[in-house]
Amino acid sequence: MTFQPPATVALSADEARRIALRAQGFLGAPDRRAGVRGVLRHLGAVQLDTISVLARSHELIPYARLGAVERRTVEDAYWSQETHAFEYWSHAACILPVEEWPHFAFRRRAYRARPQWHHELSDGAYDRVIKQLRAEGPLTATELGGAKNGGEWWDWSESKVAVERALMHGDVVCTRRRGWKRVYDLAERAIPEAFQHDDLSDTECVRRLVGLAGRSLGVGTREDISDYHRLKNAQVDEVIADSGLVPVEVEGWGRPAWADPQALATVPRGRHRTTLLSPFDSLIWDRPRTERIFGFTHRLEAYVPKPKRVHGYFAMPLLAGGRLLGRVDPAREGSVLVARQVSVESAKAVGDMAKALWEAASWVGCTEVRLDRTTPAELHAPLRAALDA
Repeated sequence: MTFQPPATVALSADEARRIALRAQGFLGAPDRRAGVRGVLRHLGAVQLDTISVLARSHELIPYARLGAVERRTVEDAYWSQETHAFEYWSHAACILPVEEWPHFAFRRRAYRARPQWHHELSDGAYDRVIKQLRAEGPLTATELGGAKNGGEWWDWSESKVAVERALMHGDVVCTRRRGWKRVYDLAERAIPEAFQHDDLSDTECVRRLVGLAGRSLGVGTREDISDYHRLKNAQVDEVIADSGLVPVEVEGWGRPAWADPQALATVPRGRHRTTLLSPFDSLIWDRPRTERIFGFTHRLEAYVPKPKRVHGYFAMPLLAGGRLLGRVDPAREGSVLVARQVSVESAKAVGDMAKALWEAASWVGCTEVRLDRTTPAELHAPLRAALDA
């Protein structure tokens, strides 16, 4: 009998959107018992960023899925005394479940093999940092001898260069932050023994991360899957056939795609979350995918010169009913949440925006919401009325 490969599953654009929402934790009842750690393991990676408006992005990620989780609870879930997570380079600088340490061995090997670095080190500097950590325990860059030489922000001290290189190599690990500073420790001491190895081949590591990305996305193109942990397209091509993902065709996508078979096993149903999203949320961090799935163009404008910004410094998209229906550029002034610039797709989204703004305000301890500007202008009064209701 001749082997017949399984037929490619056909999905409508709406089915793909709902699968993606459920995979990212925005459709259906959230797993509150698993809490923040459950969100981390479900997503596989939570991006870190220095910008803090309502809160830092790694706090906004579980908030968007679980609701008003205490911010101290969020931090403790990531950075507890018992190692549950570590920080490393994935989609960007990300918090990762500690059990994924072995699967980033391919990236650690690649960093060790790099012939060029932007910062030079004198002989013995690397070993001195390792020796100091071994003798004194976990330390920040400041405690290791200072993070800067006194120049611009990239003018790192030699000890900072050395410990960051050790972090990339895997000799050192960051398993918590203190006042937003990385706390470095020896990987041999901080990573649980069961995960403390680099035994997996590059192919095995990439296969695991491709499978994880597919499950976290629900459905995605090769580019979607490779972007999740910043793999190369060629690496994805090499392992996709035996990653556990299955080929699908999505209406309107115009390119091959793959899906988590478990995501295809049941129809996505349940409650939709209404919330504001961090621009660094994994639901929307890939801009081409966001446009393809939601028909919504979004760009982080924090690094755009102020006169050229369209939607504001840290515009947060509004998710409601499984759609992206607007955005707000928030700020905080004491106990006031300031909606500096709001845009909504239609009058139907006004109530959802008001609900999301008040929930976010309450979460960060604000008792008032001030509305500065609304687009289109004719929706300013209805939105103000909805906020006051």
